[in-house]
Amino acid sequence: MAILSFVGFTLLVAIIAYFATKKTNESSSDGYFLGGRSLTAGVVAGSLLLTNLSTEQIVGLNGQAYSEGILVMAWETLAAIAMVITAIYLLPRYLKGGLTTVPQFLETRYDKGTKTIASGLFLLGYVVIFLPIVLYSGSLAISTMFNIPEMLGVSLNTSIWICVWGIGIIGSIYAIFGGLKAVAVSDTVNAVGLLIGGLMIPVFGLMMIGDGSMTEGITTLMREAPEKFKSMGDSSSSVPFSTIFTGLMLVQMFYWGTNQAIIQRALAAKNLKEGQKGLLLAAFIKILGPLIVVLPGIIAFYIFGPDLETPDQAYPLLVNKVLPTALIGFFAAVLFGAILSSFNSALNSSVTLFSIDFYKEYINKDASEITVIKNGKYFGIVLAIAAMLIAPFIANAPNGLFGYLQEVNGCYSIPILTIIAVGYATKRVPALAAKVGIASGVLLYIVYLLLKYFVVGEDNMPHYLHVMAILFVINILIMLIIGKVAPRETDFELEYTQKVSIEPYKFLVPVGITICVIVIGIYMYFA
Repeated sequence: MAILSFVGFTLLVAIIAYFATKKTNESSSDGYFLGGRSLTAGVVAGSLLLTNLSTEQIVGLNGQAYSEGILVMAWETLAAIAMVITAIYLLPRYLKGGLTTVPQFLETRYDKGTKTIASGLFLLGYVVIFLPIVLYSGSLAISTMFNIPEMLGVSLNTSIWICVWGIGIIGSIYAIFGGLKAVAVSDTVNAVGLLIGGLMIPVFGLMMIGDGSMTEGITTLMREAPEKFKSMGDSSSSVPFSTIFTGLMLVQMFYWGTNQAIIQRALAAKNLKEGQKGLLLAAFIKILGPLIVVLPGIIAFYIFGPDLETPDQAYPLLVNKVLPTALIGFFAAVLFGAILSSFNSALNSSVTLFSIDFYKEYINKDASEITVIKNGKYFGIVLAIAAMLIAPFIANAPNGLFGYLQEVNGCYSIPILTIIAVGYATKRVPALAAKVGIASGVLLYIVYLLLKYFVVGEDNMPHYLHVMAILFVINILIMLIIGKVAPRETDFELEYTQKVSIEPYKFLVPVGITICVIVIGIYMYFA
């Protein structure tokens, strides 16, 4: 029964995506990479949420909540504020410039070399860090939920290989042959399923704890594990409260405002109004995120106790424990969709970056759009195979996969955020400053990681989120000094390309303020 519901829902998503994209002209760059710039607010919001919400987050963040409690909700709630800032400040500028990739702005603002370096950093981050981790964590979850080793009579390692290649091949078909719109439509359908399925886990879990009563379950949970309901982490936690005002907010701004795999959904909006409404809708739903990616971890702590072999087991074990057998297949299908979403979104963005910023720029400048897209697809196939080969070997990754992912991402996230922020905020800072800013940001952060893990020791170094904030300020100062000593000859002016209407959503500011007030209110309640 579980297998049937899994296959049924997965096929339903594929059929909907196929018919929704039949009429999209994917022989042009806008058609293939941006879905013809036709996405409406609902599709933008659904795709943003599903691209973000995958197993490295559902499994990894619930694993952290199992260990530390509700304080890890900062990764979810602060995202809502970052989306509001993106909607108000960054998206109007992106759509005014008619961007397909974020690094395109860097070429306009600085020069071609800066764009190439940034695109290379994005690609390196996706290939070496993000794609393999998504495949591995997803395969571990599916393998655990369906007990594939026992079902097929194979070892856990073999079952991981089977799942990695299954997820990778299906995700590649969506991302490489369907283009962005196929990815976005399938994301939206899966987003509905994930919200329903994701909310079922804490509901059934609380009912189990409260002998059929959710209210009694919450009361029991808060009475028996009060230490898990404190929103402000101390200096020994993975998210000290002070980091909210330093690096944590910067990580959120990079992720929601400049990360190609995420912002590409908003770039594909049919106009600024739809893009802003999509971001605000996603922000509202994101506030509910802790119910899906934090609360189940605390419930798992109450049910299973503190002695699980690894915290990342908490969520898959809870799903098997509390869900009726018939619903496990449906939820696994939804989780499968979330895994696919993160995988194929990063893959689609990698193909976009390679095609626009490398193939068209350096390999074949005279290539037609059809040729660019065709060669981008070939690159995507190679990239997907590489990620599938690497993924099973992440079995030895540190516990707390989510925190590990965030820390390693700092190598490229803060340098890129720095040069984009300075690029929009100033008019005379030159390309040299951007290159120096990227180099100093990457090298100094790598030095910090080497000192922390191989020389000084973790206990003797500041938290990585604080270090990110320090490096952000240092890089900005370096860029401004270079801008003062050797400025551009002319002021930078952002031209309106008129690709889409940039009339803003009229309720943008009041809705944005409301979202921020709700987030602050949640923190005050659990303080």
